[in-house]
Amino acid sequence: MHCPFCNHSETKVIDSRDTQEGRAIRRRRECEKCQARFSTYEEVEIFRLQIIKKDGRKEEYDRTKIEHGLQRAFVKRPGAEERIEKIMGEIEYELHKKKADEISSREIGTLVMQKLKEADEVAYIRFASVYKSFGSAKSFLKALETLE
Repeated sequence: MHCPFCNHSETKVIDSRDTQEGRAIRRRRECEKCQARFSTYEEVEIFRLQIIKKDGRKEEYDRTKIEHGLQRAFVKRPGAEERIEKIMGEIEYELHKKKADEISSREIGTLVMQKLKEADEVAYIRFASVYKSFGSAKSFLKALETLE
């Protein structure tokens, strides 16, 4: 592992811990040259997955698209980074369990909505307002009613 600060190739592991309920490992490392400390994460690489878009196009699964949506939903929410990491782990675990080569973007959106609803109601409403493209206050109120 190369040090992100000085690019030296020798680093040592100081501490290792399971994260995401055992689906990833967080390693605390120290550079042997500059003594800078940093964390790395090891996780199982998700299988190749094709996403079927609304218009029928297919594209390769891209984790960053979901992460960006979650980051927007969690803006200024307490513990956002840890919660996003946990939700991402849960989503990818669910996708892996399906053992499918293809999945619709709608299924992924539904899964994200379920995880957000459990984690943070404000983030859920923020995500839903974009994902479901509310056209009126009435449709927005219906989404709020599902929380009660």
